[in-house]
Amino acid sequence: MTTLESKAKAFLALHRPGDPVVLPTVWDAWSAELAVAAGFSALTIGSHPLAESIGRPDAEGMTFTESLTRVRQITEAVDVPISLDIESGYGLEPAQLVDGLLEAGAIGLNIEDTVHSEGGRLRGAEEHATFVNDLRRYADAASVHVVVNARTDLFLRQDGAEADRVDRAIARLKLAAEAGADVLYPVGRHSSADLRRLTTELPLPVNAIGLPGKPAKPYFAEHGVARISFGPYLQAALAEEANRLLDDWK
Repeated sequence: MTTLESKAKAFLALHRPGDPVVLPTVWDAWSAELAVAAGFSALTIGSHPLAESIGRPDAEGMTFTESLTRVRQITEAVDVPISLDIESGYGLEPAQLVDGLLEAGAIGLNIEDTVHSEGGRLRGAEEHATFVNDLRRYADAASVHVVVNARTDLFLRQDGAEADRVDRAIARLKLAAEAGADVLYPVGRHSSADLRRLTTELPLPVNAIGLPGKPAKPYFAEHGVARISFGPYLQAALAEEANRLLDDWK
């Protein structure tokens, strides 16, 4: 059994621009064991598939406590680094989030800038950076370098004019980098030109979202991506296959 700090260091070292780590997005012990048995050495837990697995909607339809129950089940089942999507923080203080995360055995987190507990408003760029910095400070005080993946939802939300959206995302994520983030996540599907801008102009490893069943690791590698996760799409692909199998029995 490795320590949380050694897991965190190993996890961060996997983020190499141009040689992206693929982190299957899981939601329970079964899916985590499946991914580890397939040869993956680290995992992410996605809020969307996790919420659906307990019959709750995404966007903080479950509580942080409910999320941590599943995290513990996963970290007890597999001995690999685990990163958790903590959505926008469930309206909790950074210290509560970090303490809960580490107690459950996870060593990384995604933090997004859509505040679900406040009507889905978008945090200001500096406000989001402050939240990232508070997470970093509390994690450092716990002597574990929690790997902070700072996410912006500008592309998902299609906020503001499209013409300068990449510029605004880069500016926002640069502030998060200065505040102590380790990875930057401009979540969404991007054109080749926009993805190259993001990976070239952002100062930290960039997370991109992949679609299971549509292998694109070489594409992401060529574009300088350092981390690939699946969001809700692995669960959705498995559901589609399950429906196909069940259809034969109707």
